[in-house]
Amino acid sequence: MIPARYAATRFPGKLMQLLGDKSVIRHTYDAALGTGLFDEVIVVTDSDIIYNEITGSGGKAVMSRKEHESGSDRIAEAAADMDVDIIVNVQGDTPFVKREPLEKLLLQFDDSTVQVASMMQILTKQEEIDDPNFVKVAVDKNMNSLFFSRSVVPYPRDKNFPTTYYEHIGVYAFRKQALLNFTKWPITPLESAEKIECLRYLENGIPLRMVVVDYMGVEIDTPEDLERAAKLMEG
Repeated sequence: MIPARYAATRFPGKLMQLLGDKSVIRHTYDAALGTGLFDEVIVVTDSDIIYNEITGSGGKAVMSRKEHESGSDRIAEAAADMDVDIIVNVQGDTPFVKREPLEKLLLQFDDSTVQVASMMQILTKQEEIDDPNFVKVAVDKNMNSLFFSRSVVPYPRDKNFPTTYYEHIGVYAFRKQALLNFTKWPITPLESAEKIECLRYLENGIPLRMVVVDYMGVEIDTPEDLERAAKLMEG
């Protein structure tokens, strides 16, 4: 499922911006469908514009209410009455999703204790580590999430100690009940402060199993990201 809200706070209308010869949301939908991993790929949107963009090209989309607080809330509305086991949430602004990372994500559910899983990639550029638009994640030795933050996490107090920084990639997989539980919990303090929805899971005692993936391209949150994505696509 691909949650697709038109009125994004930082970059309104970003999903309908052209990236090459297609909109961002079309790239994301086509890439997810092209993996061949899913029984269905569905865009869940509050926008007639996005709905028509997907259905007009033969894709599947459903309309949702406008007032959802997060993408997870939006897809939970659509999934509530569906007979499914695992739901994958591919953010509408991630046009470079590929099969191998998604397959790796789904394999985490072979462990019956995993309720939610997500992706991360290694950050190496200092300007990206420092940039609050790059959400960082710290994990334990079992690759379960400890914290997500727009700040530099972990903070390199000891400059001589080698530190790996991970960027959280906005692709999630859930057991259906975990997703429905999420929507029943109120927004939590850390989630509200950081504007990172998966903190709601951590604040309710549910870690996310994280998988390290190869470079997943650019998540488009700003006009500058769109420029970076265009250069990546040209390359």
